[in-house]
Amino acid sequence: MPAPGFRSDGPEREATHADNVAKVDALQAVPRPVVAAATDYPAGQATRWHSHPRGQLVYAISGVMAVTTDGGVWVVPPERAVWVPGGMPHRVDFPTDVKMRSLWVAPEAAQALPRVCGVVTVSPLLRELIRAAVDLPAEYDTDGPAGRLMAVILDQLRVLDQAALHLPWPEDARLTRIAEALIDDPASHAGLDDWARTAGASARTLARLFVKETGMTFGAWRQQARLLKALELLAAGQSVTATALDLGYDSPSAFIAMFKKVLGVSPGKYFV
Repeated sequence: MPAPGFRSDGPEREATHADNVAKVDALQAVPRPVVAAATDYPAGQATRWHSHPRGQLVYAISGVMAVTTDGGVWVVPPERAVWVPGGMPHRVDFPTDVKMRSLWVAPEAAQALPRVCGVVTVSPLLRELIRAAVDLPAEYDTDGPAGRLMAVILDQLRVLDQAALHLPWPEDARLTRIAEALIDDPASHAGLDDWARTAGASARTLARLFVKETGMTFGAWRQQARLLKALELLAAGQSVTATALDLGYDSPSAFIAMFKKVLGVSPGKYFV
C-alpha cells in the first residue's frame, strides 16, 4: 500500500541506502544468468523508487515487505516472494525487520518468466535453493555444482504458483483519496454513500469507477486492503484477536472466516 517515501534519518541510513544501491548495481553486470544476494533491513526502512535490467525475485525468510509499482501494491509475508520484471520501476517498504534474499535473473534467462509483478508461493525446495544460492560467489562456475543449482532455480521459477496478495491502486483522484483514507483507517465502515458526500460523485459513479480502475468492487477492495494489513500485523507478532479488532471486524471468528476464504487456511496455519 502506498507508503511514506524513503526516510533518511541521518548519515547512517543514507549510507546504508547508498551501499545497497552500489551492491545492486554491481550485481546487474555479473556475467551469470542468475545471481543471489542477502540483505537485512530494519523496520521502518524503505528503498527509493528504482528499476534494474535484471528481473528480481524478492523473498523474505523473515518479516514482511510491501513492493509498490505503478500498478498497485504486493505484500510479501514470510515464505512468499514477489517477482519484479526487469525494467519495472518499484520501491520496497519494510514495516518489520526483514531478512531479504533476492534472486536476480538476466534478461535472456527471464524470457519464460512473467512480464508482470506477482506474489508467489515459495516451495520448501526453492526456499532451500535460495538459502544455498546466497552463499555462492557471484561469478560461480556455470559448469560446476553451483551452475547446476542455479539451473534448477530457473526451472523452479517457471512453475511458481501465484498468491492473491495484490492491492491494485486506482488513478482517479476521488478514488485515490478514498483508498488512502482506508489504508490509514482500515477499521472504517464508511460506505460509498458516505464517501459520495465529499467526493463530488454519486455512490453509483464511485462504484463503477472502482471496478473499472481496480477490477474489484469497493467492498472487495476494502477487504483486500484489510487482509494485507492483517498479514503485516500478524507477521509482527500481533494476536489474531487484536488484529481482527484493529481492522474493524466484530469478532475474531468473522476475521478468521474471511482470512480462510481468501487464503485457504486460518491465520494460525498460514504462518506455520
